[in-house]
Amino acid sequence: MQKLAQTLMWLMLGSLGITKEDLNWPNNKVAAGSSSAAIQLNHYPACPDPDRAMGLAPHTDSTLLTILHQSNTSGLQVLRDDGTRWVTVPPIRGGLVVHIGDLLHILSNGLCPSVVHRAVVNRDRNRISIAYLHGPPSNVRISPVQKLVGPSQPPLYRAVTWNEYLGTKAKHFNKALSSVRLCAAAPINGLVDAKDQNNNNNNAVKVG
Repeated sequence: MQKLAQTLMWLMLGSLGITKEDLNWPNNKVAAGSSSAAIQLNHYPACPDPDRAMGLAPHTDSTLLTILHQSNTSGLQVLRDDGTRWVTVPPIRGGLVVHIGDLLHILSNGLCPSVVHRAVVNRDRNRISIAYLHGPPSNVRISPVQKLVGPSQPPLYRAVTWNEYLGTKAKHFNKALSSVRLCAAAPINGLVDAKDQNNNNNNAVKVG
């Protein structure tokens, strides 16, 4: 799973012209495949009145990438880019779902925005999901890649380690990404913080 996560991350960064040398992480750990990771098992019992319950509140992940395996019961939903409605991600047998996390959002200076998502419960069936949370080496400070910043594209976030950001997330939750933002400049290429967008459109979002 680590190898898959590394491959996916470099496909995304490679599309932005970023190489392993551009990150300049200590001892080139990322190139050697070293990383931090965790496994999260989630169980959502059936609920007779699902409209009055929430399996997992809307959030973004505090990771570089999250690779998710769903059971055959649907429940994962992602917020559309315009923040107007939730879209169900149907489970596909043998398929995996990949979420971009906040650290990759920071690393790409907002060009790879993290995904606002939630889990809803099912009226008749239990649901189980397994999430592989992929992060950087524990001592690496994540900040916008220098190749992606300049006079017209300033760095939008300060440097943080994964552990530091987890603490920020625990304290600020949905405002964590905004709390490490350096400036309130105009969005790059029309992109905004996924979490900012979620907050700004919170009253407009309809469940379902």
